[in-house]
Amino acid sequence: MEHDTGELGSRDKVLLAAMTMFGEDPGARLSVRAVASRAGVSTGSLRYHFPTQRELQDEVLTRIYDLVVTDERIHDSTVPARDRLVGCLRQVLTRVGVGTQARDGMRKVVEEFVAPEPTEELHAAYLAIEREVRRRLEYWLTVLTNEGALPDGDNTRRARFLITVVNGLGLERALPAEDSILQSETDTLYTAVDCVLGP
Repeated sequence: MEHDTGELGSRDKVLLAAMTMFGEDPGARLSVRAVASRAGVSTGSLRYHFPTQRELQDEVLTRIYDLVVTDERIHDSTVPARDRLVGCLRQVLTRVGVGTQARDGMRKVVEEFVAPEPTEELHAAYLAIEREVRRRLEYWLTVLTNEGALPDGDNTRRARFLITVVNGLGLERALPAEDSILQSETDTLYTAVDCVLGP
Protein backbone atom coordinates (compact mmCIF):
# COMPACT_ATOMS: atom_id res chain seq x y z
CA MET A 1 0.00 0.00 0.00
CA GLU A 2 1.65 3.21 -1.15
CA HIS A 3 0.80 6.60 0.33
CA ASP A 4 1.61 10.10 -0.87
CA THR A 5 3.91 11.31 1.91
CA GLY A 6 5.17 14.43 0.12
CA GLU A 7 3.46 16.90 2.48
CA LEU A 8 4.17 15.04 5.72
CA GLY A 9 6.97 15.87 8.14
CA SER A 10 9.62 13.24 8.81
CA ARG A 11 7.98 12.10 12.09
CA ASP A 12 4.63 11.54 10.35
CA LYS A 13 6.33 9.76 7.45
CA VAL A 14 8.01 7.40 9.92
CA LEU A 15 4.72 6.70 11.72
CA LEU A 16 2.81 6.12 8.48
CA ALA A 17 5.48 3.74 7.19
CA ALA A 18 5.67 1.85 10.49
CA MET A 19 1.87 1.58 10.78
CA THR A 20 1.67 0.27 7.22
CA MET A 21 4.43 -2.26 7.91
CA PHE A 22 2.69 -3.37 11.11
CA GLY A 23 -0.58 -3.79 9.20
CA GLU A 24 1.18 -5.98 6.65
CA ASP A 25 2.95 -8.12 9.27
CA PRO A 26 2.03 -7.65 12.97
CA GLY A 27 4.79 -10.08 13.97
CA ALA A 28 7.54 -8.11 12.32
CA ARG A 29 9.86 -6.07 14.46
CA LEU A 30 9.92 -2.51 13.24
CA SER A 31 13.63 -2.22 12.51
CA VAL A 32 15.05 1.27 12.27
CA ARG A 33 16.60 0.69 8.83
CA ALA A 34 13.50 -0.91 7.31
CA VAL A 35 11.14 1.77 8.63
CA ALA A 36 13.47 4.62 7.65
CA SER A 37 13.83 3.16 4.16
CA ARG A 38 10.07 2.71 3.77
CA ALA A 39 9.45 6.26 5.05
CA GLY A 40 12.12 7.77 2.79
CA VAL A 41 13.99 9.36 5.71
CA SER A 42 17.44 8.84 7.17
CA THR A 43 17.99 6.57 10.17
CA GLY A 44 19.29 9.65 12.00
CA SER A 45 15.99 11.44 11.39
CA LEU A 46 14.04 8.43 12.64
CA ARG A 47 16.25 8.19 15.75
CA TYR A 48 15.73 11.90 16.38
CA HIS A 49 11.98 11.33 16.71
CA PHE A 50 12.16 7.83 18.22
CA PRO A 51 15.45 7.22 20.06
CA THR A 52 14.64 3.54 20.68
CA GLN A 53 12.87 0.84 18.72
CA ARG A 54 10.50 0.32 21.64
CA GLU A 55 9.44 3.99 21.59
CA LEU A 56 8.63 3.68 17.89
CA GLN A 57 6.72 0.42 18.36
CA ASP A 58 4.77 1.76 21.35
CA GLU A 59 3.81 4.94 19.46
CA VAL A 60 2.65 2.93 16.44
CA LEU A 61 0.52 0.62 18.57
CA THR A 62 -0.93 3.53 20.53
CA ARG A 63 -1.94 5.22 17.28
CA ILE A 64 -3.48 2.02 15.90
CA TYR A 65 -5.46 1.34 19.08
CA ASP A 66 -6.58 4.98 19.22
CA LEU A 67 -8.14 4.46 15.79
CA VAL A 68 -9.86 1.15 16.50
CA VAL A 69 -10.63 1.30 20.24
CA THR A 70 -11.77 4.66 21.55
CA ASP A 71 -11.98 5.84 25.15
CA GLU A 72 -15.20 7.85 24.68
CA ARG A 73 -17.47 5.12 26.04
CA ILE A 74 -15.73 4.85 29.43
CA HIS A 75 -16.28 8.58 30.08
CA ASP A 76 -20.06 8.51 29.55
CA SER A 77 -21.12 8.68 33.19
CA THR A 78 -24.81 8.60 32.21
CA VAL A 79 -24.29 4.86 31.63
CA PRO A 80 -23.60 2.52 34.59
CA ALA A 81 -19.91 1.66 35.06
CA ARG A 82 -20.65 -2.03 34.53
CA ASP A 83 -22.19 -1.42 31.11
CA ARG A 84 -19.46 1.01 30.08
CA LEU A 85 -16.68 -1.45 30.86
CA VAL A 86 -18.48 -4.27 29.02
CA GLY A 87 -18.93 -1.91 26.05
CA CYS A 88 -15.23 -1.07 26.04
CA LEU A 89 -14.27 -4.74 26.14
CA ARG A 90 -16.72 -5.44 23.32
CA GLN A 91 -14.87 -2.82 21.23
CA VAL A 92 -11.71 -4.88 21.59
CA LEU A 93 -13.59 -8.03 20.56
CA THR A 94 -15.20 -6.31 17.58
CA ARG A 95 -11.77 -6.14 15.97
CA VAL A 96 -11.61 -9.95 16.08
CA GLY A 97 -14.71 -10.41 13.93
CA VAL A 98 -16.82 -13.57 13.92
CA GLY A 99 -16.66 -16.82 11.95
CA THR A 100 -14.37 -16.66 8.93
CA GLN A 101 -12.86 -13.32 9.93
CA ALA A 102 -12.14 -14.60 13.45
CA ARG A 103 -10.65 -17.84 12.09
CA ASP A 104 -8.41 -15.92 9.69
CA GLY A 105 -7.29 -13.65 12.52
CA MET A 106 -6.61 -16.58 14.86
CA ARG A 107 -4.70 -18.41 12.12
CA LYS A 108 -2.55 -15.30 11.62
CA VAL A 109 -1.84 -15.05 15.37
CA VAL A 110 -0.79 -18.71 15.46
CA GLU A 111 1.36 -18.32 12.34
CA GLU A 112 2.99 -15.14 13.65
CA PHE A 113 3.46 -15.85 17.35
CA VAL A 114 2.83 -19.53 18.20
CA ALA A 115 4.07 -21.75 15.36
CA PRO A 116 7.53 -20.22 14.77
CA GLU A 117 10.45 -20.69 17.11
CA PRO A 118 10.10 -17.97 19.79
CA THR A 119 12.77 -15.48 18.75
CA GLU A 120 13.61 -12.28 20.61
CA GLU A 121 12.00 -10.35 17.75
CA LEU A 122 8.68 -12.24 18.01
CA HIS A 123 8.74 -11.97 21.79
CA ALA A 124 9.23 -8.19 21.59
CA ALA A 125 6.51 -7.77 18.94
CA TYR A 126 3.93 -9.72 20.96
CA LEU A 127 4.80 -7.98 24.21
CA ALA A 128 4.40 -4.59 22.54
CA ILE A 129 0.86 -5.50 21.46
CA GLU A 130 0.00 -6.93 24.88
CA ARG A 131 1.47 -3.87 26.61
CA GLU A 132 -0.74 -1.49 24.62
CA VAL A 133 -3.91 -3.53 25.26
CA ARG A 134 -3.09 -3.68 28.98
CA ARG A 135 -2.37 0.06 29.07
CA ARG A 136 -5.77 0.76 27.52
CA LEU A 137 -7.60 -1.51 29.99
CA GLU A 138 -5.71 -0.06 32.94
CA TYR A 139 -6.77 3.40 31.80
CA TRP A 140 -10.44 2.36 31.70
CA LEU A 141 -10.15 0.81 35.15
CA THR A 142 -8.44 3.94 36.50
CA VAL A 143 -11.30 6.10 35.18
CA LEU A 144 -13.77 3.88 37.08
CA THR A 145 -11.58 3.95 40.20
CA ASN A 146 -11.41 7.74 40.10
CA GLU A 147 -15.22 7.87 39.83
CA GLY A 148 -15.58 5.61 42.85
CA ALA A 149 -17.24 2.87 40.77
CA LEU A 150 -14.29 0.54 41.35
CA PRO A 151 -12.51 0.14 44.67
CA ASP A 152 -8.80 0.97 44.85
CA GLY A 153 -6.74 -2.05 43.95
CA ASP A 154 -4.27 -3.54 41.51
CA ASN A 155 -5.55 -2.39 38.12
CA THR A 156 -2.67 -4.14 36.34
CA ARG A 157 -3.83 -7.46 37.78
CA ARG A 158 -7.45 -6.67 36.90
CA ALA A 159 -6.45 -5.72 33.35
CA ARG A 160 -4.53 -8.98 32.89
CA PHE A 161 -7.59 -10.93 34.02
CA LEU A 162 -9.82 -9.06 31.55
CA ILE A 163 -7.28 -9.58 28.74
CA THR A 164 -7.36 -13.31 29.44
CA VAL A 165 -11.16 -13.29 29.22
CA VAL A 166 -11.14 -11.27 25.97
CA ASN A 167 -8.49 -13.58 24.46
CA GLY A 168 -10.63 -16.60 25.33
CA LEU A 169 -13.72 -15.01 23.81
CA GLY A 170 -11.73 -14.14 20.69
CA LEU A 171 -10.79 -17.79 20.33
CA GLU A 172 -14.42 -18.84 20.85
CA ARG A 173 -15.44 -16.53 18.01
CA ALA A 174 -13.24 -18.60 15.69
CA LEU A 175 -14.66 -21.95 16.85
CA PRO A 176 -17.99 -23.55 15.90
CA ALA A 177 -20.75 -22.63 18.37
CA GLU A 178 -24.03 -24.30 19.23
CA ASP A 179 -25.60 -21.27 20.93
CA SER A 180 -25.66 -17.60 20.04
CA ILE A 181 -22.09 -16.34 20.29
CA LEU A 182 -23.29 -12.84 21.11
CA GLN A 183 -25.45 -13.98 24.04
CA SER A 184 -22.86 -16.27 25.62
CA GLU A 185 -20.16 -13.65 25.05
CA THR A 186 -22.30 -10.98 26.72
CA ASP A 187 -22.91 -13.26 29.71
CA THR A 188 -19.18 -13.96 30.02
CA LEU A 189 -18.23 -10.29 29.74
CA TYR A 190 -20.71 -9.29 32.45
CA THR A 191 -19.49 -12.10 34.72
CA ALA A 192 -15.87 -10.97 34.25
CA VAL A 193 -16.74 -7.30 34.83
CA ASP A 194 -18.74 -8.21 37.92
CA CYS A 195 -15.69 -10.04 39.29
CA VAL A 196 -13.58 -6.92 38.75
CA LEU A 197 -16.10 -4.38 40.03
CA GLY A 198 -16.98 -6.45 43.09
CA PRO A 199 -20.26 -6.33 45.00
